[in-house]
Amino acid sequence: MARYLSSHTLACLTRQGADELARRLNGGMKVVVRRVLVNMHEGKMIVEFDAPTREDLEQWLAAESVHFDWLLRVELESMGAGLKPVE
Repeated sequence: MARYLSSHTLACLTRQGADELARRLNGGMKVVVRRVLVNMHEGKMIVEFDAPTREDLEQWLAAESVHFDWLLRVELESMGAGLKPVE
């Protein structure tokens, strides 16, 4: 599966609402959520996904009524020792 990052704006969402959204995102079967990162002060959320294709991820987000600001496929990553392909 490919790795993706998405950015979301959390308009007027409470801490409890953000927690519920994260729980909902983690309930996906075809799309796997690796991490949900939230900044309540700025109202932003970054989510790391594994999904078969970008189209699958976009369809899943639409079905869950989760709007995104941008979506990025991650091809290379570094864990401190240079860039390597994402596994």
